Amino acid sequence: MPSFDFHQVDVFTTRPLRGNALAVVRGAEAWSVDDMAALARWTQLSETTFLLPPTQAEADYRVRIFTPDRELPFAGHPTLGSCHVWLGTGGRPRRSRIMQECPAGLIPIRPQAGGRLAFRAPPRVRSGPVEPELLGRIAHGLGVPLRALVAAEWVDNGPGWLGLMLASRAELLALRPDFAQLAGLQLGLIAPWSAAERGDDEAAPLFEVRAFMSMGGAHEDPVTGSLNASLAQWLTGAGLAPSRYLVSQGTVLGREGRVHIERDGEEVWVGGHTCDCVQGRLSL
Repeated sequence: MPSFDFHQVDVFTTRPLRGNALAVVRGAEAWSVDDMAALARWTQLSETTFLLPPTQAEADYRVRIFTPDRELPFAGHPTLGSCHVWLGTGGRPRRSRIMQECPAGLIPIRPQAGGRLAFRAPPRVRSGPVEPELLGRIAHGLGVPLRALVAAEWVDNGPGWLGLMLASRAELLALRPDFAQLAGLQLGLIAPWSAAERGDDEAAPLFEVRAFMSMGGAHEDPVTGSLNASLAQWLTGAGLAPSRYLVSQGTVLGREGRVHIERDGEEVWVGGHTCDCVQGRLSL
């Protein structure tokens, strides 16, 4: 029976079981798309990835990313988790930056302080204002008055994200969305921590984020790299956030996700830690 290297890691956390889990398979070059999709349905994690040899000369490795329902051209926590596994199993970049190949193109990744990795945010495929009728539907589905949505923008870098800002973290954490009203939407919501919540801790997060996904089954994602990437492009570009800040995500789900954002000129970098949780052999 063939066997393959299997890893399960936790991304955007320094404490196992507090971030967003990811399954990573190595050695599955001969697998079909149907095989990969079947394993992703079996793991039932938000994403399962497959590390493969690159097909482009500039790339260090190639990754394919599957949810239980579909293949994604790009996703943030699978990018950092897959890179962590690639490095941990002997991968050596040919340049100062690691270059990941995926269906969305080449994604640069670089080390950060404290053992973090960071990916460069890919360009958005859709930006601009959100239609008033859609905003009204979203407010109804979130159970808040329209005035509670203090800012809104399309922030789609592939998955279809729509970004919304609320006035306070308390309002954001209190949301209990009606997913039936939000069918077909991918919502990313962000709100600032208050001065009282941050206290005297200069390292405390500046923003809280929640991600509501109603495609292929309604749920809240624990910690979301692609969303934070496009939210950062919007907020830093609009002057609604500083060039460097820390995000907390997953609080309502009992997680402690931490996402490090840094704007460097026109580039936005999204960083986080990854913890090893499971290593073994997958027999199929």
